[in-house]
Amino acid sequence: MFYRDERLALFIDGSNLYAAAKSLGFDIDYKLLRQEFMRRGKLLRAFYYTALLDNDEYSPIRPLVDWLHYNGFSMVTKPAKEYTDSQGRRKVKGNMDIELAVDAMELAPHVDHIVLFSGDGDFRPLIEALQRKGVRVSVVSTIRSQPPMIADELRRQADDFIELDGLRDVVGRPPRDPRPMDDAEVEMADE
Repeated sequence: MFYRDERLALFIDGSNLYAAAKSLGFDIDYKLLRQEFMRRGKLLRAFYYTALLDNDEYSPIRPLVDWLHYNGFSMVTKPAKEYTDSQGRRKVKGNMDIELAVDAMELAPHVDHIVLFSGDGDFRPLIEALQRKGVRVSVVSTIRSQPPMIADELRRQADDFIELDGLRDVVGRPPRDPRPMDDAEVEMADE
């Protein structure tokens, strides 16, 4: 539930929100997302957290990061760490949980309501701490994917759970580059 006069802040776990939207088959239109929450209350800040690979000549997320930065989002980035796992696969690690938690706690005295776009159960203690400070916390993620993208303990701790699939018509757009369907998928789609 939102109140028009409440001070709002959005905290977007970029990789988590991307994965949740992708699992539901759509992309987020961040301009529409920002407009939707400006309509729901007095939006003070919209933070977006993501790790970036510095050594890549071109990062596919760079245009999004630049666009968000120029269009009213407070960008919080850090270099991702690249490593090789025990099976020799290249992996990228870039956890932004601590940065998001610190920013949320610092902003808590200035807001009435925080909207967290993440299903990561590691944020449960953060939500609990924010609630002790008198801040209402809504969590946006999905239970409609297989498996669900939100940890049960996070959903239970939040004051309100907003199903991402329910926002599809308001903030969604079709994926930009849908992968070509293979023959089995074409047959299933025709049935």
